[in-house]
Amino acid sequence: MIQVSFPDGAVRSYENGVSALDIAKSISEGLARKVLVASVNGVVVDATRPITADAAVKFLTWEDEAGKNTFWHSTAHLMAEAVEAIFPGVKFWVGPALDKGFYYDMDLGDRKITEEDLLAIEKKMAELAKQQNPYIRTERAKQDAIHYFTEKGDQYKLDLLQNLKDGEISFYQQGAFTDLCRGPHIPHTGFIKAMKLTNIAGAYWKGDEKNKMLTRLYGVSFPSQKELDEYVAMLEEAKKRDHRKLGKELSIYTTSDDVGQGLIMWMPNGTVIIEELEKLAKETEEAAGYKRVVTPHIAKESMYVTSGHLPYYADSMFPPMEMDGERYYLKAMNCPHHHKIFDAEPKSYRDMPYRIAEYGTCYRYEQSGELFGLMRVRCLHMNDAHIYCTKEQFKAEFKAVNDMYLKYFKIFGIEKYVMRLSLHDPEKLGQKYINEPELWQETEELVRNVLIETGVPFVEVKGEGAFYGPKIDVQIWSAIGREFTLATNQVDFAQPRRFKLSFTNANNEPEIPLIIHRAPLGTHERFIGFLLEHYAGKFPTWIAPIQVKVLPISDKFMDYAYEVKNALRAKGVRVEVDDRQEKIGKKIRDTELLKIPYMLVIGEKEMTEKQVSVRRQGKGDTGSVALADFVSDIYAEIINRQS
Repeated sequence: MIQVSFPDGAVRSYENGVSALDIAKSISEGLARKVLVASVNGVVVDATRPITADAAVKFLTWEDEAGKNTFWHSTAHLMAEAVEAIFPGVKFWVGPALDKGFYYDMDLGDRKITEEDLLAIEKKMAELAKQQNPYIRTERAKQDAIHYFTEKGDQYKLDLLQNLKDGEISFYQQGAFTDLCRGPHIPHTGFIKAMKLTNIAGAYWKGDEKNKMLTRLYGVSFPSQKELDEYVAMLEEAKKRDHRKLGKELSIYTTSDDVGQGLIMWMPNGTVIIEELEKLAKETEEAAGYKRVVTPHIAKESMYVTSGHLPYYADSMFPPMEMDGERYYLKAMNCPHHHKIFDAEPKSYRDMPYRIAEYGTCYRYEQSGELFGLMRVRCLHMNDAHIYCTKEQFKAEFKAVNDMYLKYFKIFGIEKYVMRLSLHDPEKLGQKYINEPELWQETEELVRNVLIETGVPFVEVKGEGAFYGPKIDVQIWSAIGREFTLATNQVDFAQPRRFKLSFTNANNEPEIPLIIHRAPLGTHERFIGFLLEHYAGKFPTWIAPIQVKVLPISDKFMDYAYEVKNALRAKGVRVEVDDRQEKIGKKIRDTELLKIPYMLVIGEKEMTEKQVSVRRQGKGDTGSVALADFVSDIYAEIINRQS
């Protein structure tokens, strides 16, 4: 007998070789129908794998991230089986789960998958799923595996086998499909009730453009048709909210091949949004004790060698420029410049914490294939700041930064968020990370404790820290549930030493500060891209490029229309008059397409009684009010930044 412990602390005895699925069935059939995979002593394995020693077991379902990932990876194998049935001789590379769905890279020879083929593959997948074929794991000796794929002439799997050893190789089979795979998988195909193939793309083998172009087939699947229908509806809504589409329709930004890929040019409407964001940030930071600075767009190579960015970050920087025998780089980050400002004058403990902020312009050499609208660009404007503090001040300063995030979330109606605490990988010290193991442990513990004590939701991720210290990536969700990485909040123990930064403590001794890098609003580019999708282009009045459009019914009311405009402009409202020779219905429709928060219709009654007839974006006609009252109300709405 073996002892199995559960998350609630209960311990039960079972026969040696029992599976997690067997255990679930012994508790209830209903539970067993939900179990997709299991965690055994912290390792995610097939729910059908035998357990041969005392173990801590946790059942993982669709509600768990590992459950979803396993479900989607298993559906990738189901898709591969369907593709193989329709395209005999196809060879497969890899088929991982994604954040939402899965893909499989495949070599179809000279054949291509058409839209009609997608429907045929989906139909075949549904047919195979109903067969409830189990996912069967078998472990193979390396030589046996090599023989198997040599006979099939599968160079892709033979390549994968090169880096595997005996004891690491397993095959999975469901129905007529067998593949090299470490797993785990769901118990059988019957769990997959609904699936949809979403995209066909090309992908170079191993991501190398010198290799053959493979076909990448994307899909998504769910345990019920209802969930798939909801997902498809969300995709349709996401298309309408695509920031690239809205950015063009609303004249927010533009790009040009003559200027270059990933280099955004902000049009007047987009510039208004930028200025409103900067105004918000400056007000917030001034209240929090930050001082503003401005730094150059370039710097000498020696500074980036000192900071460590060139050894660890060179691939993301533009090539150097040579002038007067010196090499200069476009600024990829603001922090080294800020360190120089800190060091420009002596500091004592009375100056700490020392907070400096800048909406700094940075340049990153993103690969052309990774550029994406406003989300991945080569020139970015960052809501950056650096806090130089003592260890004793760290907790309060870090908490204050988190509180600033929460304030912004409330202003922009961001209800779902999580902090990703990114840690170092001890095996990559000296390669990807500064080789200071004790400082890594100490600093990570400091950050972890602050997050725990302040009650901020967070998850930990190993191997994604910055090269100089742990960082927090702030993950937010838009109104329709799309996930975005908003900003980063980093702790730095390395650069103060590299730049020989210090302050004089109360004992009149030099002491090295800790540095907090923070950017709560991220970059203009990424954050405005998020806001476009979050609001579907219907910005709150305070940040809308045009806040009011005045629509006179005919020319004889034009003078009063401009009187209304002037009254609003006197209070700082961004307002325009539609003075076109068009019918009022067309003026209203055109203004609605521009997603302007307020329309004021002006006719005889409004002019005579000094009123305005108000139409609100998304609400239609809300009635007539006195002009003075409307001016007072919209002014209050704007200065209070109401959502």
